[in-house]
Amino acid sequence: MIEEFKKRLLSSLIIIPIAIFFTFQGSVFFMFFLGILFLATSYEWLKMSKNNKLKFLGIIFLMFSFYATFEIREYNSFEYFLFIVTVCIFTDIGGYLFGKTFKGPKLVKISPNKTYAGVFGSFFLALTAGLIYLNYFSKTEIDDTDFIFLLILFISFISQIGDLIISYFKRKAKLKDTGKILPGHGGLLDRIDGLVFVMPIIYLLSKI
Repeated sequence: MIEEFKKRLLSSLIIIPIAIFFTFQGSVFFMFFLGILFLATSYEWLKMSKNNKLKFLGIIFLMFSFYATFEIREYNSFEYFLFIVTVCIFTDIGGYLFGKTFKGPKLVKISPNKTYAGVFGSFFLALTAGLIYLNYFSKTEIDDTDFIFLLILFISFISQIGDLIISYFKRKAKLKDTGKILPGHGGLLDRIDGLVFVMPIIYLLSKI
């Protein structure tokens, strides 16, 4: 676990500053960044999926997901965008730390590494990080605490569902990771699977 964590930390120290730069620059820079992510994740999906119809549908879904991400970042609210990203990141971190530390009963067969402890950790860290962000780093005043609480849980839940869906397709393809581009992390889809599902759902809900 320690060696794997070191690899994750090392690659994160390289990836995070790059992602932050393009995200904060926005506009054409962010569009270029999302384009690179789209090409990389599409390549991983095509390698992972064996069904031609699923390959096509997966590419369409990824295209819409990154489009939704751009729309939320550029035309909705940058603070809201960072809030969503924060909740998803700490959902992933909470699942990994609590799952590896406390282990316990497995959640589902399609993802043998997922545990109930990991699910609890995902919700717990997502709530903690989300509330800290809104209270100390956001200019938006919180009027409805119950709504914010439920929103964080909802985002974290969709993020975890996204993780399980990608795990299902990895298991079908008999792959441990979607790729090898990120040492200690696997592929890009392994890292942003939650965001890939959260962004289009939040985008569609915002249009209702």
